Amino acid sequence: MKTCFKALGLWVLTMTSPLTAAAQEKAAKIDTTKIYELEDVQVVATRATKKTPVAFTNMSSEQLKAVNFGQDVPYLLSLTPSVTMTSDAGNGIGYTSLRVRGTDPSRINITANGVPMNDAESAQVFWVNMGDFASSVQSMQIQRGVGTSTNGAGAFGATLNMQTENVGTQPFIGLDVSGGSYYSHKETLRFGTGLLGGHWGLQGRLSNIGSKGYLDRASTKLNSYFLQAGYFSDNTSLKLITFNSMEETYHAWNYTSKYEQKLYGRTYNSCGEYRDEQGNVHYYKDQTDNYHQQNYQLILNQVLTDQLNLSTALHYTKGQGYYNEYKSGRTLFEYDLDNAQTWAESDLIRQKKMDNDFFGAVASLNYNNHENVQATIGGGWNKYDGDHFGLVTWVKNPVEELMPNHKYYDNNTKKTDANIYGKLTYDFAAGLNAFVDLQYRHIGVKMHGPTDEIDWDAYKRIVYNMEESYDFFNPKLGLNYDINSQNKVYASYAIAHKEPTRNNFENNINAELEMPKAERLNDLEVGYKYQSAIFSGGANLYWMDYKDQFVLTGEIDKLGEAITRNLPKSYRLGIEFEAALKPVSWFRWDANATWAKNRVKGITVMLTDKTVADLGDQPLAFSPDWIVNNIFTFTYKGFTGSIQSQYVSDQYMTNTGFKSYIDTESNSEVGMMLEGHFSTNVDLSYRFTAKKWGLKDVTIGMTMYNLFSAKFDNNGWAAPKYAKNAQGEIQAIADGLWNAGFAPSAPFNMMAHLSINF
Repeated sequence: MKTCFKALGLWVLTMTSPLTAAAQEKAAKIDTTKIYELEDVQVVATRATKKTPVAFTNMSSEQLKAVNFGQDVPYLLSLTPSVTMTSDAGNGIGYTSLRVRGTDPSRINITANGVPMNDAESAQVFWVNMGDFASSVQSMQIQRGVGTSTNGAGAFGATLNMQTENVGTQPFIGLDVSGGSYYSHKETLRFGTGLLGGHWGLQGRLSNIGSKGYLDRASTKLNSYFLQAGYFSDNTSLKLITFNSMEETYHAWNYTSKYEQKLYGRTYNSCGEYRDEQGNVHYYKDQTDNYHQQNYQLILNQVLTDQLNLSTALHYTKGQGYYNEYKSGRTLFEYDLDNAQTWAESDLIRQKKMDNDFFGAVASLNYNNHENVQATIGGGWNKYDGDHFGLVTWVKNPVEELMPNHKYYDNNTKKTDANIYGKLTYDFAAGLNAFVDLQYRHIGVKMHGPTDEIDWDAYKRIVYNMEESYDFFNPKLGLNYDINSQNKVYASYAIAHKEPTRNNFENNINAELEMPKAERLNDLEVGYKYQSAIFSGGANLYWMDYKDQFVLTGEIDKLGEAITRNLPKSYRLGIEFEAALKPVSWFRWDANATWAKNRVKGITVMLTDKTVADLGDQPLAFSPDWIVNNIFTFTYKGFTGSIQSQYVSDQYMTNTGFKSYIDTESNSEVGMMLEGHFSTNVDLSYRFTAKKWGLKDVTIGMTMYNLFSAKFDNNGWAAPKYAKNAQGEIQAIADGLWNAGFAPSAPFNMMAHLSINF
């Protein structure tokens, strides 16, 4: 890796030396508008435009700032169409995730400046490892469905591409401070030099976010920074970007049953819980997750001609972290501490660690004749190398002598992901254009080494020894017709493929199932949009037909991560509505709604008597039928007020269609649904100038979340068994009241916020 850094440094020196000389020779300043245009080149290849026949939503930096008071990115996007979000801690700070059209986070492709951000193994973005990243984002675009070709993980539910802030042409210093319920707080210092010598700029951010969380002990500590340095000439933009985040979160991933919540309250968190010899309950204080993520991006944007520009980026991400966990009454054989197989048990503390490197390059060549043709050729090559290993750091009653930091498993994953794509938008008649997008992806995955799982039939540790490769061709095509200046229609059809994740391999191997299969999606989108001076609206109809889709089963593994498995046939059918009305200058009304029918075809379950039962077509897990968002915004001079409401309908937590299971011990019915909910947020802010105090402007405000304290759960799990009753009917059953867990959301809470620009 040191060699890579030396080569990177030499390349930077080679590129910047002639540019520095040119800067010294040229006295005149370049056009600042051109600087912003140059910096925007880096997202041209991955962004949809008005002519692209896909459903998408743009969020500007101003829109992000209006909601960015400490919560993670999924919560900032929560009011966009077809989006639901989860939060382990219950208040949107810490471990959160984003679902779009019911698809889980591993099927959402996420890039920053065209660079893939999804973890190569899990295919997810862990937003807790990107603390306050939204404060350094210029704009976001979320494309629903397959979307356009991009770099990194395949998109099955959505694509989120983020462009980080442009290097400003004027110097500035800004301070953003928030504080409120559950000891939540956010402090962000922003700064920029403006253009120095007409060509150079430096810009950055320092952030600190913390919260005790709504759930007991669900604390979060996030420290991060963002720094970029750039050189700009008439036709060249070269930026070195680095951003870093360090997180410490207390575990809150067990979730709790309704029975436990009834006994101990909604905030009960069983993570870290153990009992001493007298039976007294204690909580292990270091039951924490700790991770450090460091990102580097070197981005070159070059205007070659009036019609042609080039964008290239080298990237490297270093990830390193661990979590501690207190385990009660564990069999020491599981941890290679009982070779004599005495089957002794003991309390112990284990530490699971990760150490990984992710690096690669992406590039795109963009052509626009400014008449009727826009085209892009692009692609990328990315490599991941990740180590997973576990240590036992303490044993209460060891059978054998415990060596310091006893290692009981150690495995490695290597993954290579390469893709090339070509896009063409061609206007072949007045108002009518065609879109073609062809992508080829190659993925290679290797997993080797002993795991943390035991094969109890053979009394030996399970070892990964697998190597898989995948080759995908992903075509997309569509038509866009501007009927007139106010009305347009579009239609597109796309095919996409997605390889299994590390968790898919692990869960199938541990459950002694066949190896997971790659999934395929056929996505048809048809839409209409209307735009006038005071009203805009539209509708998008989608049909997403899957083969071997990975679907959330409702189960979680022992790390608290949701399990997905292949289902042979399934589909998502829905229609998305959007509307915005601004009849007067001081009032705006935004609304969007999604109705969906999400189904698995011919779902089967294994009954307790080892026979297989066909349950027919059933709703897909964690896929609501309705999502409705409504926003009223009032502005008067410096005052802004908004009322934001969201309705999410019931969500099944399994794919079987059962809303509850029968507890065989008490013969009582136990629910296993995320019940529908309606929640409302209110935001009030006032912005004023304060030049007499040496300030450009000041904004003060207050945001009140879940104003009416709606009691609802944002996530959950359920893992019952299935059997026939005396009448021959199939039932979901379980031997206890805790075979379904829920992640409750916080009731009414608030954050005050202050922003100062010097």
